Amino acid sequence: MTTFNLPDLGEGLQEAEIVTWHVGIGDHVVADQPLLSVETEKAVVEIPSPQSGRIAKLFGEAGEIVKIGAALVEFEAAGQADAGTVVGKVPEAKPAATEAATETELPPAPEPKAGAGRGPKATPAVRALARKLNVNLAVVGATGPGDTTTKADVERAAAALEAAGPLEPLRGVRRAMARNMARSHAEVVPATVTDAADIGDWPKGADVTMRLIRAIVAGCAAEPALNAWYLGLDEGRRLHDKVHLSIAMDTGDGLFVPVLRDVGNRDEADLRSGLEAMKADVRARTVPLEELRGGTITLSNFGMFGGQHAALAVLPPQVAILGAGRVHDRVVPLDGAPAIRRALPISLTFDHRAVMGGEASRFLAALVADLETAE
Repeated sequence: MTTFNLPDLGEGLQEAEIVTWHVGIGDHVVADQPLLSVETEKAVVEIPSPQSGRIAKLFGEAGEIVKIGAALVEFEAAGQADAGTVVGKVPEAKPAATEAATETELPPAPEPKAGAGRGPKATPAVRALARKLNVNLAVVGATGPGDTTTKADVERAAAALEAAGPLEPLRGVRRAMARNMARSHAEVVPATVTDAADIGDWPKGADVTMRLIRAIVAGCAAEPALNAWYLGLDEGRRLHDKVHLSIAMDTGDGLFVPVLRDVGNRDEADLRSGLEAMKADVRARTVPLEELRGGTITLSNFGMFGGQHAALAVLPPQVAILGAGRVHDRVVPLDGAPAIRRALPISLTFDHRAVMGGEASRFLAALVADLETAE
């Protein structure tokens, strides 16, 4: 028997979710034939067979999250794996008993000694009730003397959880998004400035996204500090000569942020073609991992759904994200008289560790000035 393990998929990824199996037990496969599809971060990747042979066992089911190096397929006939079909380096599999103990058979944590640590205070009987009702004492409001959690507190929390419905674990894109947002919250020191561009002189049918891309390039040319990465551990930044624009795309599965490369050196037709190709990849869930990496600044055109201004989340190592709100009419003074003009609200959130307020304001001023030109 030979066992094929989940290979290293690159980019420092530690796990993947099984999307679907393309083979079954007893099937005979050939080298490079797709065995299964897995989702890691926001891309669905096909894992090919490293050899030819008959499948004796499959490890894991659709929806299950597996660690890099965990067993995927057992082949009946031993054979030399074709290294050319392996996606990256394949770590040795952990013993099955160790995996089971790690994932599903963790021993219960010992009861803390009285007065130890700063965890919730509760009697052993209350802790036992919390375990029975699957209630985390850390999130229960304590009403007992000295902030002690009581039996009634636990029962009230359990009733609230039951009323809220069953726990729905985050999977795939939403899981990756949750982790990225937690990382942003933990690392970035955000600040936001807002403005609105007068777009009343735009020609009818103007492509809003293309105008925003052009304006971002103008802003980066005026203030390169916004087209940068901040490396927190090194306490330094890297300024980029080219603008690789991450574009937030909303889907029912979650938020995808593929990268449109070198937007400052491409014409509008090429950019529109590239953007449509990215949208098709997102809809088909076939976005290559490399298309999700390397962005230097982000655009979120949330106004197509609603809202005017927003304090958006900057995803490190990037230092800025531009938000475009809903286009609307507003009354402004024009030649000494009130006039109704179209306005495009703009929000710029930046990492204040790497970007000064003056730099952000100069970027925003250059961006708005470009948006307010007629052509």
